[in-house]
Amino acid sequence: MVDYAAPAHYRVPAAVRLLDRARADELCLHLPIICLSEARRPILAKHQSRHTDTIRRFLRWAKSHDLVTTEDDEATRRVLNLLERQVRSDLGALDHSLGSLARDAGLDVFPFDASMLEMMASLALDKLDLHPFDQAVLAAVLARSGQLRTEGAVEFAFCELDGDLQPWDKLGKRREPLASLYDAAGVWVYGDFVLRTPRRPDGWTGAPA
Repeated sequence: MVDYAAPAHYRVPAAVRLLDRARADELCLHLPIICLSEARRPILAKHQSRHTDTIRRFLRWAKSHDLVTTEDDEATRRVLNLLERQVRSDLGALDHSLGSLARDAGLDVFPFDASMLEMMASLALDKLDLHPFDQAVLAAVLARSGQLRTEGAVEFAFCELDGDLQPWDKLGKRREPLASLYDAAGVWVYGDFVLRTPRRPDGWTGAPA
């Protein structure tokens, strides 16, 4: 959600395309509702135009030392002003954007239920060393995959760019017990939004252990 709902120039095209694929019925996209509420904080924290004042101070100094022309100074300031206006506009519309996603026909936004709370309690004993939000997301993914399987779904993937929830380390080796939890639930984890990496092995069916 952070990569999709960020201000336009920060937005990750692959995240946008993933939702477009779901809208086109190429796949079913499921999202724990807690991810929508949690996305607001990091977007507001990370995507402010903080460095514009630093650049303006540099321009004043550089112009006083004849390092930039008046034309370059004015052009740069126009770009900075445009950046600030765009970021303010996008962040001002953030709550509306997140609310629209909750109602998007291409996205199944599901609430936390009793089975997920039970899963969270179970995960607390597995020495995963996860932050509470990450533990909640993991519980939601594992429990939801089980629910969908009982409804007839047979193939599951989890797109996760956060290293804390990826079942491999920086060297690509399996991280336990996380990797075994995904295997037991029949969930393949991708580290991108294009469903390519890591490559799913030939013959992997997603059948739970």
